[in-house]
Amino acid sequence: MSSSGFRRTCTAAMASALALTGLAACGSDSDNSGAGGKTRITVNCMPPKSAKIDRKSFEDDIKTFEKANPKIDIVGHDAFPCQDPKTFDAKLAGGQMEDVFYTYFTDAKHVVDINQAADITSYVKDLKGYDDIQKSLRDVYTVDGKIYGVPRTNYSMGLLYNKKLFKQAGLDPDKPPTTWEEVQAAAKKIAGLGKGTVGYADYSAQNQGGWHFTAEMYSQGGDVVSSDGKKATVDTPEGKAVLQNLKDMRWRDNSMGSKQLLILNDVQQMMGSGKLGMYISAPDNIPILVKEKGGNYDDLALAPMPGGKGTLAGGDGYMFNKKDTPAQIRAGLKWLQSQTNTPGEGLNNWKRASVNKAPVGMPEPRLWTGATDSKDLALKKRYANVPVANYQAFLDGSQQVEPKLEPAKAQQIYSVLDASVSAVLTKKDADIDALLKDAQSKIDGILARG
Repeated sequence: MSSSGFRRTCTAAMASALALTGLAACGSDSDNSGAGGKTRITVNCMPPKSAKIDRKSFEDDIKTFEKANPKIDIVGHDAFPCQDPKTFDAKLAGGQMEDVFYTYFTDAKHVVDINQAADITSYVKDLKGYDDIQKSLRDVYTVDGKIYGVPRTNYSMGLLYNKKLFKQAGLDPDKPPTTWEEVQAAAKKIAGLGKGTVGYADYSAQNQGGWHFTAEMYSQGGDVVSSDGKKATVDTPEGKAVLQNLKDMRWRDNSMGSKQLLILNDVQQMMGSGKLGMYISAPDNIPILVKEKGGNYDDLALAPMPGGKGTLAGGDGYMFNKKDTPAQIRAGLKWLQSQTNTPGEGLNNWKRASVNKAPVGMPEPRLWTGATDSKDLALKKRYANVPVANYQAFLDGSQQVEPKLEPAKAQQIYSVLDASVSAVLTKKDADIDALLKDAQSKIDGILARG
């Protein structure tokens, strides 16, 4: 599940950067012999021709790179989205994947398990700044001590809120809730404004309710699956706290409104129209709310996940085809160094993004630590065209909250948890204990099937 939909497309991943649209893996040409003895590599996630500005930026980056590296030819492949879950495995198995190919974080281990990725451990030392990438992100592409990929972008969930409604409700817009109890109290005051205003909204259909249940479970310090991946862990005090919180806001406080079974688009419409106080989200929702839903950057702010004990995180990166030669791996890492892993260049060229009127100054992606992170943040601040102060709380606090990826078999698990979330939001007499017991049993069954 991505922060702005079920699977993160390149568009969602880069909404906070160049607003790239993306592509799936096209047919691969793994021939590494270019003209004049050059090393030739194919790379996917190139913007399609319909995205004229982004396409030109990508093509300009290739020209700049090839001029600096005359012995390397970069061949971009475009389609949409960057990775199509319906065809991804088939392309891998059929040998049709590019030499350097895009993956979601949640796919990395699977690609390694089916033996379709090259081990780049002995090469990655030459990738400048690799050690500055956040360890939790590097770990995504590290399996059994070996490195198989490089992170490209990342996201984590926080509390998105409307500063204007906070002020109208007598709340301090510069001091957002930090606990779920404070969320409840703020939601009640915002709903008290009347005129159709809703204090807090959550998803509860199309697996999205289960997705947010998982994020809220992480925030409580819990998990939905045991560390060994063999048993469900939803019938717990943390699981009960998640459902009880929603039930109380829905029925006791009437702060979630009467319309339920909401999905992403419903909640975004509510927030964009100025009628919603809060919902959990990643930063990439903000440009969507402004560009597509009628929102205003000045009114939209982001805080860390309430509870502070964890947050759902995700992202994407590049892996290397198992058929790649050593020369192709080295060439691919040089390309990623320029395109994804250097502040001020490629996808992190914030000056160019600002000129192209893409949102600059969002708190994520935030790949790095140390001096590299500081350089990237300084460039974002220099070329910012959004109110960065609105995201400072998230920026300051998110590094203190443990990020966790989605569980294995996420969509099947989310489908089960959808029923639990929708029940407490649509039935005043919903039995939380019974719902969690049933969900536990069903998820155990899913995990047992392997």
